[in-house]
Amino acid sequence: MIGVARNYDVAVIGAGIAGASVAAELAESCSVVLLEQEDQPGYHTTGRSAAVYAPIYGPQPIRALTRASLAFFQASTMGFGKDALLSQIDACFVARPDQSSSLEAMQNELVDVKTVQRISAKELRSRVPLLRDGYASGAIWDSGCSKIDVAAMHQGYLRHFKNEGGSIVLKARVLGLARSRSRWSINTTLGEVTADIVVNAAGAWADQVGEMAGAEHIGLVPKRRTALIVDAPMGIDLSALPFVVDVEEQFYLKPDAGKLLISPANEDPEPPSDVRPDEMDIAICIDRIERAFNISVRRIEARWAGLRSFVADKCPVVGLSRKVEGFYWLAGQGGYGIQSAPSLAQLAAAEVLTRPIPAHILKEGLDPATIRPQRQGIGK
Repeated sequence: MIGVARNYDVAVIGAGIAGASVAAELAESCSVVLLEQEDQPGYHTTGRSAAVYAPIYGPQPIRALTRASLAFFQASTMGFGKDALLSQIDACFVARPDQSSSLEAMQNELVDVKTVQRISAKELRSRVPLLRDGYASGAIWDSGCSKIDVAAMHQGYLRHFKNEGGSIVLKARVLGLARSRSRWSINTTLGEVTADIVVNAAGAWADQVGEMAGAEHIGLVPKRRTALIVDAPMGIDLSALPFVVDVEEQFYLKPDAGKLLISPANEDPEPPSDVRPDEMDIAICIDRIERAFNISVRRIEARWAGLRSFVADKCPVVGLSRKVEGFYWLAGQGGYGIQSAPSLAQLAAAEVLTRPIPAHILKEGLDPATIRPQRQGIGK
């Protein structure tokens, strides 16, 4: 049974980066319980992320939220340790000759971004000698990206949450939700808690939680992505190697602690689960990487898969339900959940506490209507 206080102002479901960050923000102002179905926080997508802070990555609302998160990443004001959460890395979006139209479209979309430039095939070869001769006809180079220390960020939020008096309950899978007398009763595998407001940050399980609550269906689709760690070729200076992404996102390669992290950038629909890498994904990944780079994969040091959950327009679903009182959506972050978490947490916490959306988020051009659960084109 749950051995902590059972009555709270807010119950947050899911202790991945979305739940941990909003719980930390809320705990400064009210009583919060963080419910996690696994025996450790961040076991699923958060713990399997190869996160890069890339302000040019994702749909427009995500780009705005990512820009609005930069001050948090740079300040690290909530006890995240002495080391910076961000470390600079260039990003390179490469295009084969048959992908020239995609490269043109990307350049046109980013024409006003000062950190971005288009480079020729010759210049690309000098900057990324690991690429095979003749593979790429050009690239978009972005000097505005950074690697994110995901573990430090996630643990920092959890630590701040606990320091502010928040309660985290592990192995507490939600079995049912019922609303009565302006409060929620949340039935879990460890017993029942009550709260005025529920924040649904359940990741791949968010639509299932919404269904338990009687909220709108948002059409969330968890999608499997596979990643591998392999050895780098001898003589390659990994410190100078950028994050290399196919312009149509058919693969990516990133230096990682003296090795290479590679992925086929797949998005295969899966039911919510403890997903595992598929052997076909692994074979496709190796084939795409070996075609693009002077790499021969002889041994796979590590392999894993994670679920990136999207709705139809690939924008997050954030805001109060219109069907049930006191139910707040914080779902559908897809592959952008780490880089946008700080501003999404600040926005969600403000709204749960009936405060205005922070001005620095709106200043970056976010239109709140583009992330609401009631918007057209998602759910049914």
